Amino acid sequence: MSPSTEQDADRSFSMHLDDQLCFALYAASRAVTHRYRPLLEELGLTYPQYLALLVLWEQGTASIKDIGAALQLDYGTLTPLIKRLEAAGLVRRERRPDDERTVRVSLTDQGRELRERAEAVPGAIGDAMGLPPQDFDQVRRILRQLTANVSADV
Repeated sequence: MSPSTEQDADRSFSMHLDDQLCFALYAASRAVTHRYRPLLEELGLTYPQYLALLVLWEQGTASIKDIGAALQLDYGTLTPLIKRLEAAGLVRRERRPDDERTVRVSLTDQGRELRERAEAVPGAIGDAMGLPPQDFDQVRRILRQLTANVSADV
């Protein structure tokens, strides 16, 4: 018996809600995004807008395709989000002159300045999570592995 088959044989699957990993992930995700809401409302942002800005604060300028890949969002979801950020004066969209199909997104001065106001958000969320650093790192590592595993067959 291979190691993965042994692991599968040792694992029992229950139909109880509290035994569902998917429910634990769902509940944790809702709790964390709920905790973000008041912090981001002060900045005039939604959670997905905040994530897009995190990519731009890190990279400066990125194509919509690259932002979508980083956030694991499709073009149809991301484009309206970027348009709202542009309407708010936080980003600027420009088509590349050498390739009209590629839309580059860059921060405006107002978008760069918002970063300073947003710098308290990660610490506030980290404090709310109440995890020691080693647990925080382990949970993040496990969630990334879980995402990669589940996405591999799609």
